[in-house]
Amino acid sequence: MSTKNGKTGNVYLIPSTLGDMEPLEVLPISIKQTIEQLDYYIVENEKTARHFIKKISPRKSQPSLKLSVLNKFTEAQEIPTFLNPCFEGFDVGILSEAGCPGIADPGAAVVKIAHEKNIQVIPLVGPSSILLALMASGMNGQNFAFNGYLPIDNTER
Repeated sequence: MSTKNGKTGNVYLIPSTLGDMEPLEVLPISIKQTIEQLDYYIVENEKTARHFIKKISPRKSQPSLKLSVLNKFTEAQEIPTFLNPCFEGFDVGILSEAGCPGIADPGAAVVKIAHEKNIQVIPLVGPSSILLALMASGMNGQNFAFNGYLPIDNTER
């Protein structure tokens, strides 16, 4: 495939807020700058992703956004196609529903494929509920294991 300017695009891992806080109060300005440069996104939920992007960058053209949905209903064979814009020279952002993409998040599947295809993956700084819980626990952070979140359903929990 030919690429724009002969370069393969990058994949940016874009964190989002945890809870109902204003994104620019807790996320670094680099998140805003990255969102303003990207038109291609891989998201868990289109509606909430558009809302988050609009909060970060109110003047960003919503019709120009090209969103691929990655959730439990996404077919496995569809996931590699989400990276096609990279081979056309465009950068792609993976936007987590809450917290950091790839950390207990379906974005990990895309990151794995990006590495296999020699696409540069650039993680951006943001909140991770797992790390925030570890930080606040008082436990030794030198050695811990995350075995998944508790089930949402009370009977399963």
